[in-house]
Order: sequence, then C-alpha cells, then structure tokens
Amino acid sequence: MVASLLDRAIYSYGDVDRLVGLRSGTARRWLDGYERQGRFYDPVLRPEPTGSDSVTWGEMVEARLLAEFRDRRVTVQRMRPAIVKLREEFGRYPLAHARPFLDVEGRELVQVVQQAVGLDQGLRLVVVRDGQYLLTEAAQRFSAAVEYADNVADLLRPDLRTPDVVMDPRRAFGQPAVRNVRTDSLAEDYRAGASREDLADLYELTAEQVDAAIRFELIAGAERAA
Repeated sequence: MVASLLDRAIYSYGDVDRLVGLRSGTARRWLDGYERQGRFYDPVLRPEPTGSDSVTWGEMVEARLLAEFRDRRVTVQRMRPAIVKLREEFGRYPLAHARPFLDVEGRELVQVVQQAVGLDQGLRLVVVRDGQYLLTEAAQRFSAAVEYADNVADLLRPDLRTPDVVMDPRRAFGQPAVRNVRTDSLAEDYRAGASREDLADLYELTAEQVDAAIRFELIAGAERAA
C-alpha cells in the first residue's frame, strides 16, 4: 500500500515545475536527464531515464526537496551520487521517507553518505553540531512542509505561507487544495466575480480557507512570472 502511494503517477513535468516553483523544463532534466554539448547527464531523481511523461507522487515529493536548493550556486546535479547511495539504504524514493529527516539513526546515515561522496556543503541535508545530527535549513523547510504516515510522505504543503493548502495524492488529483477543493478552481471562481463568502458557502469552507486558496494561487502565479 505504501509503495503504491509513492508510485502513483498523477503529475506531468509541467505540474512539477509549476507546483514547486521551477523554471520550465527543470523537472524533466531532474527526472529524465538531459544532453548538453554532446554529453548526457543522468537523472538526479531516477536511477535511469524512463522516457515517461508521467511523474509519481514520490518523485514530486523529492523534487520539492531539491527545489529548496534551486537558488544555490551549486548545481543539484551534484546530489546524484548521494541520492544513489541513499536509495540503496532507504528504497526507491529515499527523500520521500521520514527516516532521513526525523530519525536520529537515519540522519547519521545521511551524514555518512554525504561524507563518502564528498557532497558540497551547500547541498547537504544534515550537519553535525556539538555532537548532534541536525537538519540543514533547507532540509528543515522541506520537512516542515511534509506529513508522514507509515514512514513515507503522505501530504505535502506546496508553500508554508499557506498551511491550509495541501497536496494529497489520493484527492483532487494530487493538486493543491483546501479540504479537497482545488485552489485553482476557487481562484478561477473568485476572478469570475464570486465573493469569498459565496465560495465558502458553496464549497462548505471557511472564509479563511478560501482566502488561503486565493493567496496560494497569487503567490504561485507571481513566482511563475518571476
């Protein structure tokens, strides 16, 4: 059951770019590799290219983590050796499991892997301070956006500024929603002239939930335009 949830293919590459704030085409490069100047670069998040246009829930979650590093000067391509080794320890979607983030022994293992592959400081998930294995700021932000069940990512908040908005692979086709109502639908109705009170009544939401949906769509739209 857990494996089937992570394997649920419900997204496109465009969905991933849009929902985690990436430049167009980035998700495809991360997931299926790319060629540049006659050299092929292997995928970061898949063991090998698949040629599939579908993206699984597990891959969406992992892309959400990599997005925390998208503004760093070090390319996320350099994370691939670490992810390959973490996959051997945690399974097909190592970054969609709770253990590397919430379990002390899991963090220790991540630190060992980081050191073994010489992962750049700016791409690390774990640091050691005063003998404790702590998450880096990027890993902390990611972990705060995820809810886990049975050790795997169960829900994802695409933006921590709107915590009522969640992505659930079993509802609303995995798209951002508040209480199973898609945020893009609410925002479209609002732009068409429906009041927040009317929308709250129609969809049995609170006015605050409607506000959260509209705010999320505004934030996402502004980031896509940037």
